[in-house]
Amino acid sequence: MKKEGQWVEAVVTNEGEITAVGDTQELYSRYKDEITEEHNLKGSVMYPGFTDSHLHIIGHGERLMRLDLSFMKSAEEVKQALRQHTEQLNPGEWVIGDGWNENQWGEKRIIHKDELDEISREHPMMLTRVCRHALLANTKAMELAGITGDTENPQGGVIVRDEEGEATGYFHDKAQDLIKAAMPEVTPEYLRKATELAVKDMHTFGLVGGHSEDLNYYGGFKKTYDAFTDVINGEEIKFRAHLLVHHGVIEDVDREGLGYKKGTEYVELGALKIFSDGALGGRTAWLTEPYSDDPDNYGVAIHTDEELAALVNEARKRDMPVAVHAIGDGAVEAVADAIKNNPLKNGERDRIIHAQILRPELMDKLKKLNVVLDIQPTFVSSDFPWVMDRIGNVRLKNSYSWKTLLDAGILCAGGSDAPIEEINPLLGIRAAVDRRATYDHQVYQLEEKLSVYEAISLYTKGSAQAIAREDTQGLIEPGYVADFTVLDRDLFALKSHELADATVTMTVVDGEIMHKR
Repeated sequence: MKKEGQWVEAVVTNEGEITAVGDTQELYSRYKDEITEEHNLKGSVMYPGFTDSHLHIIGHGERLMRLDLSFMKSAEEVKQALRQHTEQLNPGEWVIGDGWNENQWGEKRIIHKDELDEISREHPMMLTRVCRHALLANTKAMELAGITGDTENPQGGVIVRDEEGEATGYFHDKAQDLIKAAMPEVTPEYLRKATELAVKDMHTFGLVGGHSEDLNYYGGFKKTYDAFTDVINGEEIKFRAHLLVHHGVIEDVDREGLGYKKGTEYVELGALKIFSDGALGGRTAWLTEPYSDDPDNYGVAIHTDEELAALVNEARKRDMPVAVHAIGDGAVEAVADAIKNNPLKNGERDRIIHAQILRPELMDKLKKLNVVLDIQPTFVSSDFPWVMDRIGNVRLKNSYSWKTLLDAGILCAGGSDAPIEEINPLLGIRAAVDRRATYDHQVYQLEEKLSVYEAISLYTKGSAQAIAREDTQGLIEPGYVADFTVLDRDLFALKSHELADATVTMTVVDGEIMHKR
């Protein structure tokens, strides 16, 4: 993966590092007295270890533990699943579901709290939308949260109300926190279980590492951080977890004597995480022009310009980069300006996460900044065609523009945003190359297709560049870590629609096999 078309026959590693690459017989001859273990891939093909540049590891583990609503095709199917699930619970236990997506339903409507109340008034319900920027709650959950008709919208959030002003049970962005605050506090055992399930599952998909954002949501920084260090102990489980630090826990990090790139060999802290807007699905991504299907709505700015600048400054005080969620062009521009006005001075890179809606002049601005864009190729397969209704054809020309970004020299890294999307990096590689929607199987924006080499680079070199580790991660070269993803076939020999058909036969981290089929 150093350049397109380059490959080697054999690799020698020692103590978790690549020692040599090249011709099999030549390496045998040179290292014959040192070789203690040999792995014959028997026709499989080895790549630098795939790393997911943006996901929520504990959230992915929770998805494996909870009621999964992501594959359901109607509101009625969701409600039936809730009825069956509720029957299995103890009295008063919360009903927690993940991943519903009305854009996959024949009738694209939002389930009302009254419908949830018909299923149960005894069990509080919290049902997270696929984007994780909205949730549904029933009356019981709202009562526990103390939400009444007088409850005001929090800054950066919306409580959806009907014509009479009554809350419908639909909560956007920061308003979700009102419901989540009423839920029972999670235990350390729960967090360890979710983390272990997630990491082992990621190994099966060939992932050697992931850049995750979890530290502000599960009862405090230390409890969550300890779950990662307990599970990813470097003995039974090796996995390179790079944990973004939500600005809400930065003082906790200070108190623990930790900071950017501090931690253990396998669990390190990353950039300061900030949200600048919401999501397109709930029309809360911040746009400079109104939504095409909601002409009075520009989305939600989570922070004022002054607040955003202050958060960037908090990162700079600690020599930290920032990693900012920004989907709409209004949000991306605000973030770009904040970074330009307070640049990093230590050689690290800031990150803009998602960056789905851009404009040509905004791309020119990004080219001048030392930033990496964390893109999610599978958003193309899941967002089309409904996103066209949201943003219209004019904006579409500069949206989801991965090829244009790479051709402009803007660094990009590839992630899944799991549990919002499927964790499998091959699905992301296929989406980047094929650009085919899951809903109608049509190809969108043919001109923005990536080559297979460019797509794989997002999950190898791109993820390494995002954390300024391109000198030690993301290539099969001497001096690089011995992290490998082994597939049963050569991705470069496949047609675009076949890319996700490959099977992971082995996942290697630090020279040790973490998964073998």
